[in-house]
This record gives sequence, C-alpha cells and structure tokens, in this order.
Amino acid sequence: MKLSIRDLKIAFGDRAVVDIDSLDLEEGEIVGLVGESGSGKSITSLAIIGLADGAGASVRGSITFDGLELIGLDQRRLRAIRGGRIAMIFQSPTSAFNPVFRVGDVFLRALRIHGASRVDARTRAATAMREVVLSPDLLERYPHQLSGGQAQRVAIALAVALRAEVLLADEPTSALDVTVQAEILALLQRLSREERMTVLFVSHDLAVVSGLCDRVAIMQAGRIVETGTTAATLHSPAQPYTRELVAAIPRLEAPGA
Repeated sequence: MKLSIRDLKIAFGDRAVVDIDSLDLEEGEIVGLVGESGSGKSITSLAIIGLADGAGASVRGSITFDGLELIGLDQRRLRAIRGGRIAMIFQSPTSAFNPVFRVGDVFLRALRIHGASRVDARTRAATAMREVVLSPDLLERYPHQLSGGQAQRVAIALAVALRAEVLLADEPTSALDVTVQAEILALLQRLSREERMTVLFVSHDLAVVSGLCDRVAIMQAGRIVETGTTAATLHSPAQPYTRELVAAIPRLEAPGA
C-alpha cells in the first residue's frame, strides 16, 4: 500500500468540510478524486501533504504513507517527505513559483534541500525537463515567461527530478486548452506506467478522469460516496450523485444524428 487514508476529518473551526472513512492508493496507480467545487477535494490533498493546517484547518484521523503516519509527524520529517517523496502540482502552477526567481533557481533549491549536490541538481533538473518534453533552456526563464502548458509541465518535471513516489495533481489541466491538456494527461500516464508513480488526480471533470484514471472516488459534501474501477463506476454508477455526474459528461453526436 502506497498511501492509505482512514477516518480523515477536516474542519475549519466548527465547520466540518471532510469526513472520509477510507481511501487507498497503490503503487503506480492513478486514482481520480472527483466532485463539484467545494466538495473537499483540494483540502484533502493539502492534508495529505501536511499543508491543511497552514490554510487554517484542523485535521484528525490517519494518513499513512508506506506505513508511516503523516498526521502529527514532526515538521522536520514531514518536510523530508513533502516534495522529496510526495509532490503536489496545482491548477495554476505559476502561482507556486516565486516570480522574482528563475525557474531553474527553484529547481536547484528544492533539489539541494533534499540532498542533491549542486552538480547533481543541475543534471537532474535538465534530465527531468527532457522527460516532460521541454528544453532545459526554459530553466533560465522567469515564471511569467512560460505558457500555461509549459508551467504545468515544469511543475511535473520538478516532481520527477525529486523522484517523488506520489503525485497529488489538483485540477492540473482545467486551465489548459485541449491540446496541451492531452499532453499533460499522456505524461501522467507514462509516469505512472514507467516510473511506477502513484497519482491522485483531483478533478471535477469526469470526462477527463474517464480516460486517465484506473480507479475513481466520487466525493460529495466532504464524503466519498462511491469508489471503484473507473470503467465500472462510470458505466454502472450505484449512487444518485454519481449518476448525475455521469449524465453531465458531454457526448458527441454521430454525424447526421
């Protein structure tokens, strides 16, 4: 088991926003966490990486990574896991980069923090950029000089360079055009297949999830109401909420229909 969630409860003051009984992610698996805006998807991802409290939330329950309990883990050990073994990419990756530093500076600092020498950090950064089909020359640019698709791939490249075992992808394609979106999805599939990277793909878009994820967890009002293989869940949804989501997936009409 790569990542396991049990009895996870997240609240802002007296307002409970997440109550998850269980969710498991295996090595090399892509799991879609799907629900409407405000259903608790993003704060769940932040809780996994230990950043929910920074957003003002209280977190209780259990999140284990390879048997290690993350909730309550001291900050030094948590920082070693965050980025180094569990990475996160966001819907707007440029906001995660400091605008006054070149992209390469962010890469090198992250890799050095996790033990790489300066020479090794530069080599790993360049190799990771090539893996996501980007020129290493882009490392010399500032975040605002990257397109949305380039910025998203750079964020994924950083996870690759850090050799992350789990990637939390929070709506990573919703702001991209369909061509770039397809490139990002293909990249995630390749990383899962070839690098055995585990991916939690957070999305409100079942059409995207249907072509990417091995399994899907449907989230409504902070609770996971249905889980299963993507094909089975979308073909024969058991819950009314899931059926509503499936019914909303756009379908192309046949020519002349």
